[in-house]
Amino acid sequence: MTPFRSKNQSARSWGAGLAAAIAVMASLAGCGPAATDLQRDTASHFRELVLGVSQAAAANDHSAALTALENLEADVATAAGSGQVSEERRRSIMTSITAVRADLNAAAEAAGAAKAAEEAAVAAEKAKADAEAAAQATQEKTAPVVPAPVPAPAPAPEEGKGAEGKGKNKNG
Repeated sequence: MTPFRSKNQSARSWGAGLAAAIAVMASLAGCGPAATDLQRDTASHFRELVLGVSQAAAANDHSAALTALENLEADVATAAGSGQVSEERRRSIMTSITAVRADLNAAAEAAGAAKAAEEAAVAAEKAKADAEAAAQATQEKTAPVVPAPVPAPAPAPEEGKGAEGKGKNKNG
């Protein structure tokens, strides 16, 4: 059975993750050869990691997107510690990473809620089908009720045929 996803929900999840990843990419934009706050090789490496985040988000693989984001965060911290990223640029990138993480977590929660709702709907349909099948089986196993025939009324007793009116015992 194909998982139920509304077109709007999939588009929102995909859009939120992709938009968030683009925000990180934007913070890395402008990292050209003359940039002094982020070295070229480091910027290129960060772009690759951001691409992994955006691809996972576009595929609605929130856990992979969050893992890629954690890798980016660790690499930013390492690069900042070794002087490859200025403190100002590190703060800017970390702010973007925080925003992306919030968007991904919200998208993951929405996807989880949609999946739970779908599972509940499937369970309700199954319960309904099971109840209908049980009712049908019970109806088939029950002997039809045939009403007992009503006995015919007993014939009315004939009124006494006596000697009256036939000439016997007549006075007069």
